[in-house]
Amino acid sequence: MARHLSSHGFVSVEEFVPARGLRVDVMGLGPKGEIWVVECKSGPADFLADSKWRGYLDWCDRYFWAVDMMFPTDLLPDGTGLMVADAYGAEILRMPDEDRLAPARRKVLIHRFATHAARRLRALRDPGAGALDSAWPATDES
Repeated sequence: MARHLSSHGFVSVEEFVPARGLRVDVMGLGPKGEIWVVECKSGPADFLADSKWRGYLDWCDRYFWAVDMMFPTDLLPDGTGLMVADAYGAEILRMPDEDRLAPARRKVLIHRFATHAARRLRALRDPGAGALDSAWPATDES
């Protein structure tokens, strides 16, 4: 998924928490500040068990499902995007309509995105530094 988003000029992070109680599989940040959420589903049971996905719509400009070629795409709600993916890449089959975030929410999300990405990078470079994160208070927007 990250490779495909990158081909559209996006950077991405995985397992991103846009708000307390939510964790998206992939969040992409585009070259013009656009924010996409991609939820990856392994099969119909995984999709049917997901009761939180509607809560993600308030945290992105475009929302996508990423599934494999065997997934019965008729299960996926109208108005959402569709990517078909495998271990090597992905293709957008259905582009969702854009529902632009409010500027204040976008600013908060971009800050969280940058903080999340920087902490991930630091953890790779200095695995012992994670304990220092507790010294910095987390921000929360309702």
